[in-house]
Amino acid sequence: MEDKPSKRGTATSSVHGGELRQQEANAITTPIYQTSTFWFKNSQEVTDYQEGKTKREEYGRYGNPTWRAVERKLSELEGGEETVLFASGMCAATTTFLALLQEGSHLIVTSDCYRRTRQFIDEFLSRMGVEVSIIEPSNLDQFEAAIRKNTAIFFTESPTNPYLRVTDVPAFVEVARAHDVKIIIDSTFATPINHRPLEEGADLVIHSATKYLGGHNDLLAGTVSGSSEIVTPIRKALGVLGGIIDSHGAWLLLRGLKTLSLRMERHNGNGLEVARHLETHPKIRQVWYPALESHPDFAIANRSMSGCGGVVTFEIETDLEGAMRFIDSTRVPYQAPSLGGVESLIELPVTMSFWDYDAEQRKSWGITDSLVRFACGIEAAEDLIADIDQALESV
Repeated sequence: MEDKPSKRGTATSSVHGGELRQQEANAITTPIYQTSTFWFKNSQEVTDYQEGKTKREEYGRYGNPTWRAVERKLSELEGGEETVLFASGMCAATTTFLALLQEGSHLIVTSDCYRRTRQFIDEFLSRMGVEVSIIEPSNLDQFEAAIRKNTAIFFTESPTNPYLRVTDVPAFVEVARAHDVKIIIDSTFATPINHRPLEEGADLVIHSATKYLGGHNDLLAGTVSGSSEIVTPIRKALGVLGGIIDSHGAWLLLRGLKTLSLRMERHNGNGLEVARHLETHPKIRQVWYPALESHPDFAIANRSMSGCGGVVTFEIETDLEGAMRFIDSTRVPYQAPSLGGVESLIELPVTMSFWDYDAEQRKSWGITDSLVRFACGIEAAEDLIADIDQALESV
């Protein structure tokens, strides 16, 4: 049976949460259930299942024991009743929107968010007649002013991408509850090790598990956690839309989660050391990292987060060519999108993520030619700093 203590630390939950104590063949690790369907002994077993008298799997699009272990572990880590596992973080977000938003409803989002989320809202939710308001991150007054009678959801990342803005979740929850608005937090950059929005009143937490939760740059996955009441329609939508993860990918995520607490200690430490160093460098115009007192949401982060992760965003005193020379001169990080893996990654958002947008659009989102996003891995902080310093010599 699964070991379900009332309360234990995140390090212990990362290792043991969601795992059955007695596995098949007395294995310690959860098996990979590589099967597309599950058989029934007789018709009575089928009808018992259909009537909800037994809990078991039926078909691979609706569930798999390897998935279930991941879902149970994430529920324990997040403090939620239920978790749903998806093929990607983007799939988790889009399926959630489609499951919870009705035609003609109103959605509030923040301006500093993942570009593909913004693209889905603009290109697909608009077809459903969903109205959208965009507010500045962490701006409670704008949030309250944007609420309408048909407002259904407030969605934000916290921290956001790429400026790492942090939401004062309890304050937003207080306003949202008064207007019957659900709050969904994309906590990919924080992880449940650094922040647990459900405990502060958020209705749902979303993750791109591709990032810190998996932690090794070797899988794509997404998760949604919350109460059973709100998660159930999302799980049903997944069964229809079909954005499921394969059992091997789920097993890789399960393995990655076991070291999440340990890895986040290093990510947090590296991020803070790199951010502090960059803030003193003469060739750096500005640094964004929530644990720095110069960050606009330092007080919120200091109060609500136990760490700020490994992503550091900064702007160099140079033009696009100079920024590209800097990027190309680094030797430790890989120039690639994504974050949260054991290997450090670095990118210029203007060339990597926002290349398809015109200059005016990029300017409106604060994407300048010399903006850099550095996702610290778990290498030695002194090596990351030394590599940044030598690369800055090319600017």
